[in-house]
Amino acid sequence: MKFVKDKEWLFKSLTESNVRVVDCRFSLAEPEKGRQEYLKGHLPGAVFFDLEKDLSSRVKVHGGRHPMPLLEKFITTLENAGIDENKLVVAYDNGEGAYAARFWWLLQYLGHEKVYVLDGGFNEWAAANYPVTVDIPAFEKAVFHFNRKPELLATTEEVNDVVEKKLENKILIDSRESKRYLGLEEPIDKKAGHIPGAINKPWMEGLSESRYKKSEEQRQRFSDIDPNKEIIVYCGSGVTATPNYLALKEAGFEKVKLYVGSFSDWISYEDHKIE
Repeated sequence: MKFVKDKEWLFKSLTESNVRVVDCRFSLAEPEKGRQEYLKGHLPGAVFFDLEKDLSSRVKVHGGRHPMPLLEKFITTLENAGIDENKLVVAYDNGEGAYAARFWWLLQYLGHEKVYVLDGGFNEWAAANYPVTVDIPAFEKAVFHFNRKPELLATTEEVNDVVEKKLENKILIDSRESKRYLGLEEPIDKKAGHIPGAINKPWMEGLSESRYKKSEEQRQRFSDIDPNKEIIVYCGSGVTATPNYLALKEAGFEKVKLYVGSFSDWISYEDHKIE
């Protein structure tokens, strides 16, 4: 798989000077839990990136529950972690895949091509009795030369265009579980339902026991989608859509965008329709 590395590979590569490891563990229910887990034990050499403090910016009226981070601040955090565009970066969470994939997508957006998600995450690493440490690493500050790729990001205006003009050449994918997509329940956002015209591909179906399914299985998941069309993926707040983004790329889809604000941004506009 192109965007996923297994623990065996990482274990062998940990000591290489061009490899950086990023701990992205997080809990939406307990925002401080990820950092606490990191302090209790993490992969050797891993630095910690917090979903809400590092991988998002402050919540405002629009932009959703996890808005795009301020790029200047995010790049400084990368540089302080010794990460530049030439380092090979592997991100992990507890195995959910979503928090590490959010980091992975952000680096892709900045034009960094050697970034991966650790299959199975921390839980699988620890279960294999691979080394865990409480030592917090310090790296010499790097200089990150980025090459932003706006074609990976869908704006609210673009999504609204797809809805209002019923554009045939673009497909909206809602990555949430089906009961939220159908509006049967909504535990987080103020309104229930989905963006009109979106199809439902629950993100967790791209993983099996905390591991990303192989490329062929991902192709089967998305076999009803025309690869020539542009695909825009979203979820509730632009986090759990990222494993679907990764899975689509694994399946060979070229034209994929992430709507970072996702449903929580969509419903912040009073005139936006909901299905």
